Amino acid sequence: MRGLFADRIQDVPRSFIREILKVTTDKSMISFAGGLPNRQYFPLDQLRESTNRVFDRHSTDCLQYSNSEGLLELREYISKRYRSEQGLEIPAERILITNGSQQALDLIAKVTINDGDPVVIEEPGYLGAIQALSLYRPRFLPVKVNDEGMDTRSLNKAIKHNPKIMYTVPNFQNPSGISYSYENRSRIADIITRSDCFLVEDDPYGALRFQGDPIKSFYHLAPAQTILLGSFSKTVVPGFRIGWVAAPEKLCDKLLIAKQAADLHTCNFTQYVLVDFLTNYPIDTHLQTIRTVYGAQCRAMIEAIERDFPDYVSCTRPRGGMFLWGRLPEKMSSLELFDRAVARKVVFVPGEPFYTRKTRSSTFRLNFSCTDEQVIDEGISRLAEAIVSMESAGR
Repeated sequence: MRGLFADRIQDVPRSFIREILKVTTDKSMISFAGGLPNRQYFPLDQLRESTNRVFDRHSTDCLQYSNSEGLLELREYISKRYRSEQGLEIPAERILITNGSQQALDLIAKVTINDGDPVVIEEPGYLGAIQALSLYRPRFLPVKVNDEGMDTRSLNKAIKHNPKIMYTVPNFQNPSGISYSYENRSRIADIITRSDCFLVEDDPYGALRFQGDPIKSFYHLAPAQTILLGSFSKTVVPGFRIGWVAAPEKLCDKLLIAKQAADLHTCNFTQYVLVDFLTNYPIDTHLQTIRTVYGAQCRAMIEAIERDFPDYVSCTRPRGGMFLWGRLPEKMSSLELFDRAVARKVVFVPGEPFYTRKTRSSTFRLNFSCTDEQVIDEGISRLAEAIVSMESAGR
């Protein structure tokens, strides 16, 4: 039976989080597992109005096939936001609209990676990226991430293997919630510019900063080698599945060909609706609402952790995004904690799937964005009980 399937699919696991989410169908379960935006703040009424205007103005044209690059008005909007928000000059012609930034990552891998090619990835790293890249059977070169960013000594060693790409989430990293400091980014850029490696900067959370000042993109430091990924999933709605890739010119044509082969184009209708929404409603007001809510929820989770967790458990202190990262003592297993937590009707993501090397982990990820403060308080209390019970059983 194994011979029926391509070699590339054999060792790629199911999405761990998608499997966990099956558990959360139990309404009594408190979930800190998914990377879900808070649906309470989806701009439902505005999107309904935008949908009606799109039908009135564009009739059946919005339901027709379209070009593979994506709606020009949407690409121009993204280009202007890069200029106004980050001081980056990226023309619309170098922006390709994709089905979420997840597809953008798949397209990059498709046009750059052969079997066995080395790829640098954060450790811990975004499990969606690990899954997407694994399909192309690279040789992963994991580089540890600390509170300042990527370990540049380890990166210097990894870069000697001539990797094709390096994947990063430098703003409020998934899973850890940390952000690379400017000094760390500068050191990384210096290493990258002395190589032929493309640096993939995935930035789904950068607009969700609720504390501190923005830090310059890698594009400021290594523009010829930086590929930018972005998404409207965390800032507007995830269900539209609209993201983008902004790439150096020499990559653009290859990415377009890969996009055409994959799905012809991203949904034309939802692009029209999104453009109308972005044109007619103040996106910065909407973003500020989300930032305020997520900031309060993050503080509530940290305060509950400080009150309820044993002193031997440590957690990161994010300044934005949707996640924080916990560490148990090394002798304790986050998978065992997961089983104990489920029994107490609370779930999280154990650390194992965020590592490319299959190893026992004492780390875990908590999401604070889609649960209100009262539920966070109760969920952390339950999780603390699970931690204490595991410690008691180990004595």
